[in-house]
Amino acid sequence: MNQMNTRTIRCTKCGTKNRIPIDKAEAHAKCGKCSSPLDTSDLLNRSPVNVTDDNFATKALRSPIPVLVDCWAPWCGPCRMVGPIMEELAEEYCGKIRVCKLNVDENPATASRFRISSIPTMLIFDKGEFKDTIVGAVPKQQIIGRISYLIL
Repeated sequence: MNQMNTRTIRCTKCGTKNRIPIDKAEAHAKCGKCSSPLDTSDLLNRSPVNVTDDNFATKALRSPIPVLVDCWAPWCGPCRMVGPIMEELAEEYCGKIRVCKLNVDENPATASRFRISSIPTMLIFDKGEFKDTIVGAVPKQQIIGRISYLIL
């Protein structure tokens, strides 16, 4: 199977990595080990996913692929500088990393849970576990350097 035409996603039930052909991304895929249904929705999503206090666990912590969460607020100038970078990363790493945006003003519970005291802050998760934090409006290459080890 050609690596360029496939993506690898992790089964959220057993953790097994499964290779999915991009042209089958909308099909109902099952894990090759435990036969659980696989969430293939991110394989075609080319823009950041908005997360909230209500859906953070589902969208970020139970993601079948690694997650980069941009914690931001609309009034924050540096956050507006990072916004286009998040859009680019969502496009470039489509199906490899889920890029999410969390408005800290509208979602104080999640912001408090992860002790967000300065924005922009980017949180990195893999397999539901917190891995790293990036604070401030940093260049795109620095963000890529911090997430590159997660690409499945």
